[in-house]
Amino acid sequence: MSAARRDASARLERKLNRRLDARAALDRVRESLPATVQIVVAATIAYFISHDLLGHSSPAIAVTVTISILGFSRDARPRRVLDSAVGITLGIVLSEIALIVIGVGWWQLAVVLGITLLVSRLVSPSVPFAIAAAVQSMLVLLMPPPEGGVFLRSIDAVVAGAVALTVTALIPRDPRRIADRDARRMVSALLESLDSVAAALREAHEPAASLALERLRRTQKHLDAWNESLDSALAIARISPFLRRHLGALRHQAQVLGGLDLAARHLRVITRRISFLVRDGQQRPVLAELFESIRAGIDTLGQSLRKPELATDARAQFAAIMPLLDPAVTLPGAAFNTSIVVHLLRPLLVDLLVATGMPAAEARALLPPA
Repeated sequence: MSAARRDASARLERKLNRRLDARAALDRVRESLPATVQIVVAATIAYFISHDLLGHSSPAIAVTVTISILGFSRDARPRRVLDSAVGITLGIVLSEIALIVIGVGWWQLAVVLGITLLVSRLVSPSVPFAIAAAVQSMLVLLMPPPEGGVFLRSIDAVVAGAVALTVTALIPRDPRRIADRDARRMVSALLESLDSVAAALREAHEPAASLALERLRRTQKHLDAWNESLDSALAIARISPFLRRHLGALRHQAQVLGGLDLAARHLRVITRRISFLVRDGQQRPVLAELFESIRAGIDTLGQSLRKPELATDARAQFAAIMPLLDPAVTLPGAAFNTSIVVHLLRPLLVDLLVATGMPAAEARALLPPA
């Protein structure tokens, strides 16, 4: 490639990267809008309660603690909000006790900071939470005491925690949207992997099997993100009067998540075997069709996250595959190394049927005799 063409290619790549960066920045802003509204409303209410209703002249702690508790965390569960409120309030109380008992100085600062960090790590595994609690405790220790006594700031922290919990319930961030996005990413990753598996079997193409295996290994990060966002959505829907009606759909999503988690684990094992199997150069179109049928069922199951009634269609698709999970029927006369793939698909299909809402015993009863 000539220098001119390399320069043109590099310029095009930089241009595309800038566009992607700009799009990612806009996506971050759009995704942060609900959290921003929640934080602004909560901080304003906390200030109003402490300043206008309780008469605290400088309720900085009420505002900063509210912001620290809510933040932009993906985990918006009420339990996480409560843990943050308790931990930060405890740090502030410790600082105010230290002011009275040991005063202010370099060694007092070291003692209070160390205790606050250790207590924060005890309360929560979140590193940002520990830092937020430490910052709040240092503000209390170093700022001039307010009129009316030092413990007014502890009251402000309690106000902040109560407001944050109330706003979490009444002005939720609707984490369903985040959970839906995480679910789509997981389903897409599985579908792309199954496309590669089918191509590997149909064309005896080992690189396609390796690509499928690599994609399946990357599904764990999608599962972890989906599990976190879905837990948050379920926790908020249980206490929010505005989201409680979505509990049924969220529980269905949790059921699907459990099934797809197990499916991904099975598929990693199966695909690893297929990557060795196709090295003999033999095409296996019947096995490819079997995986294409499973792919179609998972696609329908993924669509059921938006339209739960489609779970019945996915169940019918998986049930139609069950009679084929007998090598004597599907692959008569096939070598053991080929027929074993059909045997490995049996627990996969059982888990997928359970994900559609079928009892496990009923799903296993559909399997042909081994």
